Amino acid sequence: MDQQPSLGRSKDQDGGLLKRSLTSLFSLMGLQLGSRLLTFVLNQALFRLASPQAYGTAAIQFELILSTILFLSREGVRNALLRAWPRNATVHTQGPTFNDDVPASTNLSTLPIILGFPVSLATAAAYVTLASSDVRHQPHFHVALSTYVFAALSELFSEPMHNRAMGEVRTGARVRAEGLGITCKTLVTYLVLLYDSTRPDSGEFALIAFALGQLAYSSVVFISYVYQMGYPTFWPTRLATRQSYEVAASRSTFYRIASQYFDVSSLHLSLTMTGQSIVKHILTEGDKIILSWSSPLQDQGGYAVAVNYGSLVARIVFQPLEEICRVYFSRTLCPPTEAGSTSTGAQFDRRSLGQASDILLSLVSIQLACSVLVIVFATIYLPVFLHLLLPSQYLTTCAPMVLAAWIWYIPALAINGVLEAFFSSVATSQDLRRQSRWLIGFSVLFIVSAIGFYASGFGDVSLVYANIINLAARIIYAARYTSAFFDRNKTAHRWHTSAPTWQFLLAAVLSYLAISMTKIHHQAIILLQTKGRRAILSVIVMSHLAQGAGMGLCCVAIWWLTSGRNLVIRAPVKTD
Repeated sequence: MDQQPSLGRSKDQDGGLLKRSLTSLFSLMGLQLGSRLLTFVLNQALFRLASPQAYGTAAIQFELILSTILFLSREGVRNALLRAWPRNATVHTQGPTFNDDVPASTNLSTLPIILGFPVSLATAAAYVTLASSDVRHQPHFHVALSTYVFAALSELFSEPMHNRAMGEVRTGARVRAEGLGITCKTLVTYLVLLYDSTRPDSGEFALIAFALGQLAYSSVVFISYVYQMGYPTFWPTRLATRQSYEVAASRSTFYRIASQYFDVSSLHLSLTMTGQSIVKHILTEGDKIILSWSSPLQDQGGYAVAVNYGSLVARIVFQPLEEICRVYFSRTLCPPTEAGSTSTGAQFDRRSLGQASDILLSLVSIQLACSVLVIVFATIYLPVFLHLLLPSQYLTTCAPMVLAAWIWYIPALAINGVLEAFFSSVATSQDLRRQSRWLIGFSVLFIVSAIGFYASGFGDVSLVYANIINLAARIIYAARYTSAFFDRNKTAHRWHTSAPTWQFLLAAVLSYLAISMTKIHHQAIILLQTKGRRAILSVIVMSHLAQGAGMGLCCVAIWWLTSGRNLVIRAPVKTD
């Protein structure tokens, strides 16, 4: 049996960056877990107060507007800044710390604010033009939309502080700001919906409730960052020296002017990534785009509720992991950013390459094992949780079927996130342009797959299956790029060492058969279908859950004995 990859096999050459990254990961996961548990309770009440139509408009269409503005304005700049931030940046812990001597990286942090205004106007105008009459005729539609756009712009003003916290691995500042923001968002939304439910014309302020919740989030995050870090620079300041002027001289007039404020190589990389993010955003939000103009509002609400529950694992675990991977790999493996450079000619430290390979393989190994457990046990126990989670008005929508499909979507989402985080950390401008061409092909693949599934009668579940096919193609592309990257740098990178062991797979299959073929499983399903939520605490259902918990612990124990204990993770040291 192949030896599993090992985390921490070599020394961290960047002043404890690995330890700080692990600390950041656990802190962000703690933030997501704590805030999601609190908001989960409030959301249970929120789903019962909001109609599927109002929730579908807010969670699908307005969230699409919000994510479009934020993604196109800041995603490329964020990724580029992880490379541009000074490698010797230290972690500050005592009060506001923005310096008067503004570096080029701080100037670059203001770019999302500048981009945000035209992106917001164009996105809002396009949406109002294309939105259906049913959506536009909802009470206070235009006021709610304007509030969402204003909330997006407010959130962009936090970008200089967010990027500084990311660059200096100041996890504490992010945890406090975002955790408080998420809590306030849900609380404000719930309170407004609760007030609205007591009025004679209940439902009039449903869209306003979601809009005010989003505005509360962006405001609280901004205030929290300012309190912890001081006021940042919201507009680029002329640099004392123009170190990148030679690079700018070979470019257009725009870059020659921009060299007075920005590092041209970092600016070029930011704009390249921003251009690529348009195609990437279409792929990421393709299901919402199609739903917004093809499905009834009630089904949009059901789809949104299902995705909200299905993505809990993604938000709690995968999103923090992807962010920390970007930070770690960007700081450890930072390729040249000059125009025309490729990773072929980059000179990397062999110790850093070996450690990065080990960490990536270990992460993929853990995610594959977790994916097997999710598929096996979530498939069996989904009927139990459907009656526990979904309000009765959503059981008749597409929500149950979408949640069942999400079980297969989660593994693809997890593996793609880590691999693309590695890609974005080491790819040059030439690599990004090549990937952009492939992403256009993947978007065509997504559309064709969605049309094919719809034609076959899968309904709105078609979008989840099409996304799985799309992510599978992106995983293959990122994995091939990763293999080529390590081959060029003469570093061993063996994907097969990440595969689950046969003992673990056998235990998972036997567990599935042992649970699904028992009499108690069928009795629990029938009892839930007839009595609903009241059957959750019955002896039959509780025994069924206990059986699954026992089998799951056995599978985890076998995984640990056969491969997990070989993944050595050094204890993190708290830095913030």
